[in-house]
Order: sequence, then structure tokens, then C-alpha cells
Amino acid sequence: MQVRPGVELAGLSDIGCQRQNNEDQYAYWEPAGDEEFARKGRLAIVADGMGGHEGGQEASRIAVETIQEVFAETPGGDPQSLLLTGFQTAHQRIVQYADGHPELHGMGTTATAIALLDHELFYAHVGDSRLYLVRGAGISRVTHDHSYVGRLVQNGVISSAEAEIHPQRHILTAALGAGGEVFPETPPQPVTLQKGDVLVLCTDGLWSLLSENEIQKIAAGSEPAQACQALIKMTKDRGGPDNITVQVLRVS
Repeated sequence: MQVRPGVELAGLSDIGCQRQNNEDQYAYWEPAGDEEFARKGRLAIVADGMGGHEGGQEASRIAVETIQEVFAETPGGDPQSLLLTGFQTAHQRIVQYADGHPELHGMGTTATAIALLDHELFYAHVGDSRLYLVRGAGISRVTHDHSYVGRLVQNGVISSAEAEIHPQRHILTAALGAGGEVFPETPPQPVTLQKGDVLVLCTDGLWSLLSENEIQKIAAGSEPAQACQALIKMTKDRGGPDNITVQVLRVS
């Protein structure tokens, strides 16, 4: 796909060093027509499936394909509402798929998706994949983990630093396909980006082994394609026990 001027981007997914298959998925999409592009902007998604080999792969595939389908094919709506509708539709489709395939009971997936319209960032998020914003020498985590440990941080029981090394940090409290309803995290208003800002979307296979400072240095100091390669290499050099997926977008 040809990418319009305004961003530099790259994405990469790796099976890691210990898994037999890749349950992560990612996608980037932008409209072909200029009028639709002016209304919807760009879409990027990462997802990390769970529930066994086939279940995890199917859940993340359904999520990414559905979110992109809803975003691309819905004629009206603003970027934020399209993301929300995409997440709700993906949740319903995964639940229906699991109902029709009892052997895949328990399948689900994280999902983190952004829409970038000019310099305004919209997003929706469920689970513990993450969206980071790198600005100069700083980095901020935009999304919050829907996890047992994330809840402990919100309640002031442990610190964010303690959460990063907590042995139960991968226990999710929300996922697409899990539970009767899903409530994606969304911003109260779009985030205004600046020239040179870098967005990093990644699954927990990456952030669980790298510090935010390491992610910031690589994302800020390299072109997106080189940043993706360097981030995954560093993760695999530390054992890479999980699948690893990352997308890097620089506002240019």
C-alpha cells in the first residue's frame, strides 16, 4: 500500500524464540480516495491473541480484519466512533466464532488501534498491548493495561515500576471475545501531535522485556523500519519467550 506524505511508518511481527506459532496480528490502512482520507485519516492496529494456538490466531485475525473492515466500509462517522464500532463488532464476532467452535472456548485477543487524522490522534484499546507516544527525549504510555496488575496500580497498591516486573502482570481483566460486554478505553478528546512525534504500538511480547527508556531511545533515534528491527532484535536477545509485534509511526 502506498502511504501518503505526513507519516513515516513500519511494522514487524516475529514469532519470538520459544513459541511454535504467531498469535499476533497487525495492520495499517488508509483510504484510496482523498475525500475519504480527509474524513477518516489513517488506521493502525496491533492485536495479541489468547486461548490456545488456533484460538489465539483466529481471535487476533478476526479482530484486526473486523476493525479494519468497519473503519474502511462504514460510510459515515468520525474516526473515534468508527474505532468503537469496530471494537464492538470484533468482540461480537469472536464470541460468535467461539460459540460455533466449542474446541476454541476461551479464545480472545487484545487490541490497540489508532486513527491519525492530520495531527489528531484517536485510539481505542482493550487488553495489555500498548500505545506509546515518544516526543523528543520523553516517552509516555498513552493506554492503560486491562490487567490484574494494572488494577493494582490504579488502586495505589503497587507502583508502575513494580507492575513492570510483577509475576502476574500478564493476567488480563478484559479482552475482545471475553465476557458479555467490552468497554474499550478511548480518549475524552483527540491527542494533538507535533512534528517529529513517534507513535509505538506493541504487544506485551515486546514491552515486557524492554524498558520505556530503551523503547524511547530506539524509536526516537532510528527510522521506523530500523526501529522495528532493533526493538525486536533486543527483545529476542533477552530470550523472546512470546510473540513480538510492533508498529512505529513518525509524524513527518
